[in-house]
Amino acid sequence: MKIHTLSGAIALACLGLSACNTSSNTTEPNPSSPKVITELYNFESPIKGKVETKNATAKVRRLASGSGNALQIKFEGDVAEAAVKLIPAENWDWSMHDEINLAFDVINPEEESIQLYVGITAENGDQASHSVIIPANSESTYYFILKGKVLDTDLGYKHSRMEAWQSEEQMAHFRIGTITPDISSVNALRLFTRGNLVSKRLMVDNLRLRGNPEYNNDYRKNIVDKFGQIAKHGFPLKVHSDTELKAKANAELSRLDASGPLPDRTRFGGWKNGPQLDATGYFRTHKMNGKWWLVDPDGYLFFSNGLANVRMANLTTLTGVDFKDESVRYVDPEAVTPEDSMGIVNVSDEVRNTRFIASDVRHEMFTWLPDYDDELADHYSYRRSVHKGPLTSGETFSFYRANLERRYGEATPHAYEEKWQQVTLDRFQDWGFTSMGNWVDPAFYSNQQVPYFANGWIIGDFKKLSSKHDIWDSMPDSFDPEFERRANVTIEKIAEEIQSSPWCIGVFVDNEKSWGRREGTLEQRYGLILDALSKPILQSPAKAAFVDALKQKYASINKLNDSWQTSFTQWQDLADAYTPTQETPSFEQDLSMMLEMLSEQYFKVVHSALETALPNHLYMGARMASWGMPDETISAAVRYSDVLSFNIYKEGVQPSQWGFIKDLDLPSIIGEFHIGTNTDSGLYHPGLVAAADQEDRAKMYQQYMQSVVDHPNMVGAHWFQYVDSPLTGRAFDGENYNVGFVSVTDIPYPQLVDAAREFNRTLYPKRFNQE
Repeated sequence: MKIHTLSGAIALACLGLSACNTSSNTTEPNPSSPKVITELYNFESPIKGKVETKNATAKVRRLASGSGNALQIKFEGDVAEAAVKLIPAENWDWSMHDEINLAFDVINPEEESIQLYVGITAENGDQASHSVIIPANSESTYYFILKGKVLDTDLGYKHSRMEAWQSEEQMAHFRIGTITPDISSVNALRLFTRGNLVSKRLMVDNLRLRGNPEYNNDYRKNIVDKFGQIAKHGFPLKVHSDTELKAKANAELSRLDASGPLPDRTRFGGWKNGPQLDATGYFRTHKMNGKWWLVDPDGYLFFSNGLANVRMANLTTLTGVDFKDESVRYVDPEAVTPEDSMGIVNVSDEVRNTRFIASDVRHEMFTWLPDYDDELADHYSYRRSVHKGPLTSGETFSFYRANLERRYGEATPHAYEEKWQQVTLDRFQDWGFTSMGNWVDPAFYSNQQVPYFANGWIIGDFKKLSSKHDIWDSMPDSFDPEFERRANVTIEKIAEEIQSSPWCIGVFVDNEKSWGRREGTLEQRYGLILDALSKPILQSPAKAAFVDALKQKYASINKLNDSWQTSFTQWQDLADAYTPTQETPSFEQDLSMMLEMLSEQYFKVVHSALETALPNHLYMGARMASWGMPDETISAAVRYSDVLSFNIYKEGVQPSQWGFIKDLDLPSIIGEFHIGTNTDSGLYHPGLVAAADQEDRAKMYQQYMQSVVDHPNMVGAHWFQYVDSPLTGRAFDGENYNVGFVSVTDIPYPQLVDAAREFNRTLYPKRFNQE
């Protein structure tokens, strides 16, 4: 992508939304450029239709260059979303075109990069939103594909695709909605931002529909080299040989040998220069001067800053190969480890004899994969099921593990893994981190250098409920006795692994469950309860509990009918399958009551199991996502958790959006956040929060962490994740993000590491001395 640096400031004269009538400043495309089909908005003549704003302002202004007009948008900060909606006088019909993209020009005159979302909505309710990162002080053209054969094949990537044609423009990444929406009746264009810490301003111009240029499907072949890197392009950290990889590893080892923990840290990573409290032998929570803290086992204040997913699991990518032998897909019903947390799954020679190519598209992406008798073949694995993608199962390969073996060798079995573990511990101390985050390889549980969090998943053959908007999976029916049994099995296994270690801060159980939205329709907020009501009580223990609660509340079916405006003749009518059609205030209140009941039962079961098996370790909550943290569930979590946990993928902890935690008066921790870029990382996708480049990524990291330290309830934050996602997508769901502190070749990103070191050097004084 070519970025143009701005040569002058934008003129301040406002021309108004309906007072523009000068010539267009559209540049003439060269013969190889996509051809413009129609200009939707060029802001040189009065806007036809309507302009709606939400937490934003939109004004047409003259460009400083005098070359024409553009729409200046100011997006407010510290809001969930700021948006401008452009509504045409008549809906657009683009369905007659086979290969089209939507392009737009953007000028960013500010000193901060901006992650801009651009989307369309259709009359039938379809929506498709894409995002781009606009560097500071830049102007360029961006686009996203609306229709074409490039969208017809699922490559197994998460929300991203390779650029099918060479261009100086940047392709936006799909984010929200339907990747191939109905374009026969498009009723709006939206430009918006999400989760900004501060206000952002930019200029948008020349929104236009274009035809896609001719392209060859070979663009998706041979894209991965033997190190798991992009084969067709260079980037700063790219490795070209085994010799170079070993040399880089040896240079880092020399630096680490000369390093050590920061001088103000205790043996557990607490603040040696701060107040000393009672030493209990385990981590605990404490509130001091209006701020929540963790306290280390020796009684020193502790703030948990670290990296999550420090493990080999979930780093493999699908090769396109599968096996006909069904035995390879067997899953033990008593297993406690879900598919995405499995390490290497070995496949027997007998099963490999049934090998076949399940996906040519996937298999042709690799320039090299080892033969089964190659010394690096140990890094093959198998995925018995996937969350999404072109395959439902298949062979996988870990380039990261293979690169570790190349870096450190294997003089004895698993020697490279042991070396990786020690290097990782040394890095954490050198980089100034105080702990690891969630999903730590159990091999680290016995370490006595860096504190960690244990984790578990409650999986099994218990009854489930669906919110109809499930992200990862349907929800457990927490009233099912089998759920309680499986919770005990999981937590007993965690206790067995931890061995009462004081280096284990606490335990996370589950992750990003689909409890429902905080705001929205009844279905979006209470889909779980509506699903339970739709079942007969013999099929849903939750439904049985809800009916009992309603009987207690209303005493007679007639009183419930008056409240809900229903016509049940007896309680059995409600106990049978029932699909509500009414939306009375009383019915909504009862849905809220039932969601809190379901949530409370979940947290009570988990808390009870932890209290029995791990009474000295903190319950860190359920790692709620912004799309799955209704008030009812938070209220239940407060009653049973030692620390609340939230995954916050924004620019930072926005004061207005997360001020409610102060009222809960409980310590909280961020289980996941990250920032990535695709401009100089060698990966196709930046991740959920985007930066312009590695320097911007480092700057944004410090800004995020400062927002965490500033919040009085926050006791830590964990970056997700330690290692970049595979270039061709992790096997579980295709995530291929630049979100690691280290690359697929295990080389640290120097700008990010330097930023972490600098921030962590004064972490404790910053936190303690904040007013």
